[in-house]
Amino acid sequence: MNADAVLAHFTETEALLAGHFKLSSGLHSDRYLQCAKVLQWPERATALGAALAALLKPFGADVVVSPAMGGLIIGQETGRGLGTRAIFAERVEGVFDLRRGFGLAHGERVAVIEDVVTTGKSTREVFDLVREAGATPVACGAIVDRRPPALARAGDVLDRVPLRTLLPIEVAVWEPGACPLCGKGIPVEAPGSRHLAKKG
Repeated sequence: MNADAVLAHFTETEALLAGHFKLSSGLHSDRYLQCAKVLQWPERATALGAALAALLKPFGADVVVSPAMGGLIIGQETGRGLGTRAIFAERVEGVFDLRRGFGLAHGERVAVIEDVVTTGKSTREVFDLVREAGATPVACGAIVDRRPPALARAGDVLDRVPLRTLLPIEVAVWEPGACPLCGKGIPVEAPGSRHLAKKG
């Protein structure tokens, strides 16, 4: 599946939003990719997971680990494509942990899967969790790579772990203090799952 085919999934499901958004990274942007609107369709989710699995197959992962909430569905579908189990990490008091009886064996080879990678913060946090369990992150992946140019120039790696994505897309992002949309007084939305608890 090429980048145009992946982008078609987002346009056909109206999952590429325009406005003023606070991303999970804390940065602000005028566009937001709402992967959940794509992944609500099982056939689309399966196709994207299979495409991501094909890119990750050479790394020989034994298990997929995804950060909840955003990585849950694509992690499951990537695990299906790889023929491995797929588990997820949840935040407990702001720190990722494995719950619900999930665990990793010492030496297990792990692929960490997200829906979107921007700064890589969540992926790095899951790397830490994986390593603390004695397992090894051998690859990471995401549907969308929207890293800022300075980070994207690092290439297809994240903290020395190979990174594979289906759709690289350059979207303007700003630190909150330098955001022109904030300067215009445009209300900001925080659609990412990391901010859901703060809304209630």
